[in-house]
Amino acid sequence: MIHIQELQFHYATGEFRLKIPELSVAEGEKVAVIGPSGSGKTTLLNLIAGIITPINGTISVGDTQVSELTDRERREFRITKIGFVFQDFELLDYLNVFDNVLHPYRITGALTLDKEVRPRAKTLVQDMGIGGKLKRHPNNLSQGEKQRAAICRALLPEPKLILADEPTGNLDPENKIRILDLLFRHTEENGTILLAVTHDHALLNRFDRVIDFKDFRF
Repeated sequence: MIHIQELQFHYATGEFRLKIPELSVAEGEKVAVIGPSGSGKTTLLNLIAGIITPINGTISVGDTQVSELTDRERREFRITKIGFVFQDFELLDYLNVFDNVLHPYRITGALTLDKEVRPRAKTLVQDMGIGGKLKRHPNNLSQGEKQRAAICRALLPEPKLILADEPTGNLDPENKIRILDLLFRHTEENGTILLAVTHDHALLNRFDRVIDFKDFRF
């Protein structure tokens, strides 16, 4: 479960202000986050993941109060508990697709790259329709293929929370459905929370709930 209480955040420069009095997301819930550009949707994901920290207020994910963790603890929490699909993918150009998908297991001792991980990774990339591109590097992939590789990387550790920033933004209609089906199946099979920022309102009826940032006062 995600629970946010009396959250306030602003950057060191600029006029942006984010204020959320209270927000909760239940275990297993699939929630879409919508709102105009610049309203704070991506900032909210970064706060929940501990990439940035609030000025005031608390953010809890399950039994962990993310806003109280140290930098190192937030990094480990993010790697082991959260599958983050970044809008700009954050794939490493010097690694091929398969190694990018496995990368979380190679940057921390908190994840174990055992004999079950590689077959699971191959199944994920097959399900995503990029099984034939395992040896390609990101600069030889389309935007949609990069998006799908990034989603495979996020799902591989079987996280209890998926934060997705425009996960279908670079995909054609057929692959949008493929991606959502895979994300929703993971959510249902693992009791995972899915919190997805999207501008694609045609997909909203597939989510359990929609959070509209125009309802918040910034």
